[in-house]
Amino acid sequence: MKQGQMSVMEYAAKFNELSHFAPNQVATEEVKIDHFEQGLKGPIKRMTAGHVFTSFQEMYQRVVKIARVIEETEAESWEIGLAKRKFGQGGSSAEGSKRFRNFNPAKDRGKGIQVTARQEFEPCK
Repeated sequence: MKQGQMSVMEYAAKFNELSHFAPNQVATEEVKIDHFEQGLKGPIKRMTAGHVFTSFQEMYQRVVKIARVIEETEAESWEIGLAKRKFGQGGSSAEGSKRFRNFNPAKDRGKGIQVTARQEFEPCK
């Protein structure tokens, strides 16, 4: 979760707290679900947009599950990215970045760029 953003559970708690002050805004389950969905952010909102929920509780449980899966997926992606960078598979090695650092397409047009093949290593025995 990005800094400054509420978790889904924090959002739901705040939503329920504020709904006590405006009961006409959440008079029916359908209206309550609609207002709650409008406050969701990013991929969670996109993933719930096509679903028809029969109760607020059903929607809340689904949204919490989606948020957990997104967090787990982001954590896994971050770990994979770290491993790739650590073992030189990320495509951003120091040598590679030096190769393109001073490339100016307008000035160097037609000169071409020398690209060297990645060195292959023998597997451990």
